[in-house]
Amino acid sequence: MAAENGRRSVSPESSGRDSPVPRQWRNQLGSEDAPPKDKHYRKYANGIDRALSLFETALQEWADYISFLNRLLKALQARSSSITTIPAKATVAKRLSQCLNPSLPSGVHQKALEVYNYVFTVMGKDGLSKDLPLYLPGLASVLSFASLSVRAPFLDLLERHFLHVHPRSLRPAMKSIVLALLPGLEEETSEDFERTLKLLERFKVAIRPPESQEITPAHSTGDDFFWQCFFLASITGHSRRTGALAYLSRLLPRLGTSVTPEANKSEGDSESAAKLSQLVTSPEPGLLIRCFAAGLVDDQLLIQRGYLDLLVTHLPLHSEVLQKRAKAGDLELLLRAAVGVTVRRDMSLNRRLWSWLLGPEPAASAEHEGSLDSPTSATTQPHFFSSRTNYFEEYGLQPLTRALLSMVKSEAGNNPSERARPYRICLSLMDRWEIGGLVVPEVFMSIVDSVKRFKEKAATKTDFTEVLRSASVFFDGVESGLIYSEMLSLMVQAISPGDLSAADRRAKLDLVKFILAHFNVREEEMITIHAPLTVLAILGMIEEAKEKNRSTYEQALEIAASLLDLVPERAFFMDSGNKSNPAIESKVLAATPNLELLQKIKTFYVTDQGNLEASQPPYVSHNVAELLLQKACDLVCEGLGQTESGANVAIKTRVFMLVLSKAPTNLLLDTKKLLAALHDCLSVETTVAFTTYSSAISLSSHLYTLGRISPDDLSGLVVPLVRHAWSFLAASEPKYHVETVRSLWLLQTALTPLNREIEAAICSLMLEHDISGTYAQRSADPGRSFCVLWSHSLQDNPSGVDRRAPKTPNGEKIPRLGGMDNYEVMLTRPLFLMLDSLADERTQLFMTVKTWLNTLIGMDKLLGIFVSKFAELPFLRRQHGAAADPKDVHFTNEDDLDLGLYYVRSLSSVLRWAPDAAWGVLSKRTIRSSQPVAEIAGTEEDVTLQEFFLHVCLQCMACDEIPGDQLSKVRIAQLYRAALTVLHQILLNPFAGPLSKLKLEHLLIDKLSKSLTGPDPYVQVLLLDVVFAALKLRELVPVELPTSPVAEKQLSPTGERSKSFRISVANERPQAQLPPPPPTLLRCILAGLGSPSSRPVLDSWVSFLSECLPLYADSIFQVLIPLVETLCSQISSTFSNLQHLFRTPDQAPSQAPGAPETTLISLLNGLEQVLANGHDRLLAEEARAQVVKSPEQPQGFFGNMGLSVFSNDAPQSRSVTANDRFTVLLAFQDAVRICFAIWSWGQGSDAARQDSTSAASFGFTSLRMRNRARRLLEHLFAAETLECLETVIGIWKDALDSPDQSSHAEVFNLLPALDGSRPKHTIPALFNAIYSRTNPGALDPSRRSTLTIELQDTDVVIFLVDYTRSLEDDTMDEIWGDCMAFLKDLLGNPFPHRQTLPSLLEFAAVLGEKVDNTNFGEQRKMRRELADLFLRLLTAIFTTRPTSFTESSGTVSLSGAVSDKRASESLSLPLSLSTVNRLPGDRADDVVGILAGIVPNLAKILVENDRILQAASAISANVIGPTLRSKAFPDTVSGSTLVLLHELARLPNNQKGWKKDVADAFNDSRFFGSNLGLVQSGWLPLLSQWAVADKERMPEVLSRITPPTTAGIVFGVGATSARLEADRKTQLNLRRVAALILACPYDAFAAELGPVLEKLVELLGATSTSSPSSTTRAEVYMVFRALVLRISPVHLAGMWPVINAELHQAISSVVAPDHSPLADTYNNASILQACKLLDLFVCLAPDDFQLHEWLFVTDTIDAVYRPAGGYKPVALVDEVSEELGASGGAAAAATGVVEEIGGVRRPLLGGVISCDDGSLLERRDELVARVLRPFFGQLSIWAFESRYAMGRVEMGGLEGGLVRDVFWEGSVVRAL
Repeated sequence: MAAENGRRSVSPESSGRDSPVPRQWRNQLGSEDAPPKDKHYRKYANGIDRALSLFETALQEWADYISFLNRLLKALQARSSSITTIPAKATVAKRLSQCLNPSLPSGVHQKALEVYNYVFTVMGKDGLSKDLPLYLPGLASVLSFASLSVRAPFLDLLERHFLHVHPRSLRPAMKSIVLALLPGLEEETSEDFERTLKLLERFKVAIRPPESQEITPAHSTGDDFFWQCFFLASITGHSRRTGALAYLSRLLPRLGTSVTPEANKSEGDSESAAKLSQLVTSPEPGLLIRCFAAGLVDDQLLIQRGYLDLLVTHLPLHSEVLQKRAKAGDLELLLRAAVGVTVRRDMSLNRRLWSWLLGPEPAASAEHEGSLDSPTSATTQPHFFSSRTNYFEEYGLQPLTRALLSMVKSEAGNNPSERARPYRICLSLMDRWEIGGLVVPEVFMSIVDSVKRFKEKAATKTDFTEVLRSASVFFDGVESGLIYSEMLSLMVQAISPGDLSAADRRAKLDLVKFILAHFNVREEEMITIHAPLTVLAILGMIEEAKEKNRSTYEQALEIAASLLDLVPERAFFMDSGNKSNPAIESKVLAATPNLELLQKIKTFYVTDQGNLEASQPPYVSHNVAELLLQKACDLVCEGLGQTESGANVAIKTRVFMLVLSKAPTNLLLDTKKLLAALHDCLSVETTVAFTTYSSAISLSSHLYTLGRISPDDLSGLVVPLVRHAWSFLAASEPKYHVETVRSLWLLQTALTPLNREIEAAICSLMLEHDISGTYAQRSADPGRSFCVLWSHSLQDNPSGVDRRAPKTPNGEKIPRLGGMDNYEVMLTRPLFLMLDSLADERTQLFMTVKTWLNTLIGMDKLLGIFVSKFAELPFLRRQHGAAADPKDVHFTNEDDLDLGLYYVRSLSSVLRWAPDAAWGVLSKRTIRSSQPVAEIAGTEEDVTLQEFFLHVCLQCMACDEIPGDQLSKVRIAQLYRAALTVLHQILLNPFAGPLSKLKLEHLLIDKLSKSLTGPDPYVQVLLLDVVFAALKLRELVPVELPTSPVAEKQLSPTGERSKSFRISVANERPQAQLPPPPPTLLRCILAGLGSPSSRPVLDSWVSFLSECLPLYADSIFQVLIPLVETLCSQISSTFSNLQHLFRTPDQAPSQAPGAPETTLISLLNGLEQVLANGHDRLLAEEARAQVVKSPEQPQGFFGNMGLSVFSNDAPQSRSVTANDRFTVLLAFQDAVRICFAIWSWGQGSDAARQDSTSAASFGFTSLRMRNRARRLLEHLFAAETLECLETVIGIWKDALDSPDQSSHAEVFNLLPALDGSRPKHTIPALFNAIYSRTNPGALDPSRRSTLTIELQDTDVVIFLVDYTRSLEDDTMDEIWGDCMAFLKDLLGNPFPHRQTLPSLLEFAAVLGEKVDNTNFGEQRKMRRELADLFLRLLTAIFTTRPTSFTESSGTVSLSGAVSDKRASESLSLPLSLSTVNRLPGDRADDVVGILAGIVPNLAKILVENDRILQAASAISANVIGPTLRSKAFPDTVSGSTLVLLHELARLPNNQKGWKKDVADAFNDSRFFGSNLGLVQSGWLPLLSQWAVADKERMPEVLSRITPPTTAGIVFGVGATSARLEADRKTQLNLRRVAALILACPYDAFAAELGPVLEKLVELLGATSTSSPSSTTRAEVYMVFRALVLRISPVHLAGMWPVINAELHQAISSVVAPDHSPLADTYNNASILQACKLLDLFVCLAPDDFQLHEWLFVTDTIDAVYRPAGGYKPVALVDEVSEELGASGGAAAAATGVVEEIGGVRRPLLGGVISCDDGSLLERRDELVARVLRPFFGQLSIWAFESRYAMGRVEMGGLEGGLVRDVFWEGSVVRAL
């Protein structure tokens, strides 16, 4: 009793004896009564000691246990009758408890109970009351495993002895007693059920206070404590919940009264009900709720069903307990658990849930058996449904709604199944409309929003798909009206005026978009009724809104358009009204106020929730169509009439067109208003936004196609539409070229091909600003715009979506006309207007057309127009062939000779200025024979264009005599001369004539420089011609030089000068030297290339430059750098402008003089010309300086490989030649970099940055630019493969540091795209680059790199590896021989390559992987050759760098926290992913990482098992072994090392090697200093594989643990050293046991549990002076923690007596006197680990521990609500806390921890204390102050609060905490 055994001080009082009296605790576990000084007692005690000693020595079989118990019983019976105490009672209790082990037979259990009975008889009531904590824990678990023969004696024992224990002693153990008896209530049919039930009731009476008042025969007012303990036991006792349910179903008070007040019988009954409610809810009502909640979430269906039955019968929803006493959160918790049963989809559960939620059935329905689901009485049905619905609405709706919303909005975790759980629950609730109809509207939008939020944070797309699938099933079950009602509500909040921020409005619109995109909103009722009404409401709200928020309304209109896309045409043809809902006349409808319309729709959706069964729609479909057409028409007219953004007009137009296409054609439409708005919009002088123009043209075509406007109306719109289109076709604005051309052909489709109004409008625009006469002016801009129109029209071939056009009134779809097939309809007359400019070279348009002809797309189409026009002339068809008599041929006045002359002159101009390619078209293209063609050509067969035009000329010249008046003669003569000109052009290829000898270059160059600042850039062309004519005086015949591949492959320059001669260095003679060109020439060229005014004529400048370059033959290297710098800077600037143009949406038109695409291509042409000339000259100089090679050449790979890489083989020994080469290479590098930038435009992540509205134009432009850059790169690579390749490697290396993760990958996309960089050229060049940096002396001088790029050998080799990995497998056929020769030569002298050998090994591995996928060549021989080289490379690595690999692999640096994370990531990622974006130097140095990536593919590389094992053995011997045996171990181990070890373990037949390495590491005493990150991610999986494969691992470790011994102990340094060494070995072995248990799967060591426990029990007998000593207790507790975490509780039943006694001793030692045996036995580390073990038990709460928990912590409601009357807790932790004087802050800290952990249960010491604080292990006062005092003060209340919160246990935190303790060496003993 607490009063009798008061608390003693820490320092014992002096009693005159030699040793202090043992500590007396209230729970008596550690106390022994002072033995009487009586010889009879001593004899009695000695007999018992002798009997107890048998337990430790003689127990082998179960019969030994019975023998032991008989001996013990005899010893007990030998007492004197006056003795009532039990000597060594703690040991007796412990041994009896061990005899009740579930693994022993029932005979042992019966004998143990017999001994128990005798012990209790001896002790009597007072003795048992005093020693209850000693004996009850051993008996508490008996019923959970007892056989029938054991149950009766057990119950007899409880009834005879325990019922009479003092209530004050029973109270702390009440929860344990309840848990002990509940297994006896599981089988209601068993013979012991009623007896057990009554026994439990008697225990309730036993602890009932004397002053209790009876409420009912079974219940009294003092039973509240029993019920609180029972509820706690039910909450935590998962395996005993069946018994708890049986007890509750019989004895739980009925807490519900009748729903109707008049049904309550009397005030007495009400008072009794109130007392019963008070009984089960005080002091904590939440425990009752949690008891039911825990039962409802149980895994067993029968338990869930039973608790639901209890809810219906004993705890109805309307009960006062739930509605008034329980907190709102508790009721939500109960409802959340209750509705959770619906996830099982079990009707027996659901039926009970409906009964509880809907309340008791009304009396009227009793006579109708099936009235619950389908009432049969028509008269009672409304009342029946309304009463039950009202019941739920009053008592359950709000808390259930809150519960569901809390589940939906919970952000805890991203588990898809948990996230989808509330969706499935809501779907099940909809099975009962009385519940679902009220709940679903409240939670619907929250569920949709939850799905949307989960999409943003889902780990994978699969996770989101799973959640969306569940949400979609729920969504499909919701009424269509409700869905659209909620969507419309969101639209109202987003559009209507209010305080909502713009971000919130966007969020609501985004939610509506999400619904439309991811859920099914396409049911018939939705798309025919709700969607049109919703669109009508949206349009009405936008019209009504005063303040227009552009972005918000654009999004709203996009939603309206999406809804209209869903609406079928039949939706507006369904009905036109009925009697109950008649249609409204059009006039009345048009006059309906907007507010009235919105109010009707609001009433339908808000009041009736859009339910068509409850009410009719506000408008019939015909009226809806009329209103939509009216609102959409007003909206689009408003948009066209105001200054709005193009996007706003576009979406309004789209909405209107959708309505127009779906509405009946007989509906009235205010076309006059529409046409006026279109005219007003298009009549503005300034250019409208492209989207506005596009909308206008689409709208016009649509209206005309549907018959809403007449042809005259559409014709009136053609001119303004074409005028705006013309502005978008400006060459300087390429953004909307493709889209504009398509829109014009869409308009032409509406007008039909016979209509030529668009052609006429284009012609008028082209001639609008022309001035004829002497000072004629024709601007170039119209011509450039026509060039764009021509180019894109000839490429316009509509297909797919683009081909669709609006329907005709008959419902037929007209495909859009394509420009490719119908170009003559729109382009014929404008083409001839263009060609007219060729006759007048004074105009700007002339130069534009001339340039256009040189780059023309569709020359055959242009010539085809001439063919058709000539075929229309009758006078050309009169003469059939040359054989006819010319005298018979004559022209008449009816002949249209002027038209013929016009066509011939136009053709002459075309042939004069067309490029050489035009002659190929003329000679190859044929014309199909037709009557007009046959009459002109004189043959029925097909003829070529050239032949046809020849006949045309002959026909024009057929008339030799020219009769008639003078005017006719002039006309015929002009026709004749024009025909001769064309004929001459056909027969001869014109070429430039000889040059004159004028010296005007200085003056002309000066004029040319001044023209750069003039207003007319086309003057520059004329000046360029004149300047070049002056410079042609300098012509000489040069000597022959080698030709650069660039010069061979380059395209001929455009323009007339390209047809003239090019000064070639091939004919240069040294004796004929040219005078240097004027100094001003270079400055002028540079200024011209860089001037903005030269952009329109840049091609002419480039041609001029290419023709002037030969003049700099002797000084080309001096002018090369400034020329290349200027060109590259201009290319970069132009390219940047072009990028900015396509990235900026709705950019205002610029006034730039030139088109950026043509400018860029011209500059690239110029750069190519300059580089080609400089390279030609360099080759010539190297040819002259070439020295004769020695006839003896190396015969290895680098000696006999052909010169296929590049042709320059001059030595670089002379400085002048080397400097020149250096200059050229610098220029090449600049060119490669700028070309790569252009080539990678729009690739990878850059594609997302472009403006989507110009996607087609961007695709056209970027493809054109990329192709031109690629051609230049091909020429550069063909000329200087090695240098260009090194430049690309430099780009790749720089890209690795860039934030763009995909930029470096573009390099590997580039190389396969180049013809000159095929693998058979690139791979040898890479070999040359490597040798140039590692061993240049072994390389032929012609192949050495100039090293102008700052690259290390490791950079090149890493690039080689990645490049080879990116190649197709089939390319191995090309490079195999070169690769083998390279590796063989390298292995001849590997030392220079020692830094790159690991990467070269990776290269060889990649070759092996790729060859494994091919079948070329002699596979067996090739694989054998590669295997030999691979093994030699592996040997070379270990030979050339034997000590540096462990350092360079980053092992030392990986010991830090950041490196741990990286190492852990490397363990979970494939090598190809873990090496991404690492710098080449880091990758090359990571030898271990490289080997880890290679080992998985050894089977592919080495094929034969012997070779694989040889390689694995070499890696183990040279990498793994030295790493694990290093002096710095375990710091030498990195994540890569463990990955490598994992991969070695996976190799077949390699068990011996890797197991030895793991065993060596595991048995190393330094192993437990390993890094935690590596332990958890690497070592533990390895240990699991190692231990599972060999079952002897655990016995082997256990065999090293020696039991404590005191024999031979001596004093002195030697004895201390020996004891410390024994302690250290034992500690390490125990940690090994804990590590193995943690590493292996659940229950892996269940079979070895007996030996493990045996060793632990032996070690628990150690003292401070034994060897090993009690220092090892901390590790023993760690093993116990590992067992609890990894072994099923059913296997651990035998260890609880040992653990209880040990924990009690450990915790008691905290307040033991200094230097006492107890204090010496338990050091700080042991105490700390004991506290962590207790913390683990409290957190996990195993079922068996709950039976003993009350010994250590207060596990009842007394932990929170302390009883009055000087209550003293019996729990050991609480008593120690009082002894230590726990501060008030401890409880506050506990509460804070509970609040912090929320729904997750973590150990109390897990986040509070770190085991690596050395001061805690040295000073007891520090440990007490910082850890123990707060821990003991918090533990009981924390245990209660954490279980009250019903949170889940975080197993990862528990295991991680143990791993930290095991792998911390601070508590391991250090040897002397």
